[in-house]
Amino acid sequence: MNQSTIGRRYASALFQLLEESGVEPARSALGALAQGLQDTPALKHVLASPVFKLEEKQVVLEELCQRMQAPTVVKDFLNQLLKTNRAVLLPEISQAFSDLADQKKGIQQIHVSSATPLELTQQEQVKRELSDTLGRSVDVVFEVEPKLIAGLKIYIGSQVFDNTVLGRLTSMQDQLTKG
Repeated sequence: MNQSTIGRRYASALFQLLEESGVEPARSALGALAQGLQDTPALKHVLASPVFKLEEKQVVLEELCQRMQAPTVVKDFLNQLLKTNRAVLLPEISQAFSDLADQKKGIQQIHVSSATPLELTQQEQVKRELSDTLGRSVDVVFEVEPKLIAGLKIYIGSQVFDNTVLGRLTSMQDQLTKG
């Protein structure tokens, strides 16, 4: 089982434990912790390393939770993650939890990558077309990936729609090497 599948299961379990009013504070706390793990190698080392005792790891997470004003349910959840050695999955859990929260609101999270920055009018057009196509509100995050050369790469959940020059070249290369 891969990490994103495990992350989705944990996120779903936490989501079911929360009342509606606790979803956004939980999302915020999980997001901040996940970002902290990605930005701070020392924090990731402390939580993942068997050198540190469970109690030491709990003290670190307790302090972080207090600073973020995390709900009690989230603190208990994080302690459980520590006990099962799953705290390093926080980035995956945070992303899956955020997706569940957006789903509950009827919003679809979408990532759009392009080779060059899109102008504001182009971004609005992409948002409008995606919203019309999907028939619901969308929250679009735009990213720049110069290696794409040209075109758009759109991530909707686990689906990827690749209409980039790099994607086409890769596809052509695959076809030529198979034949």
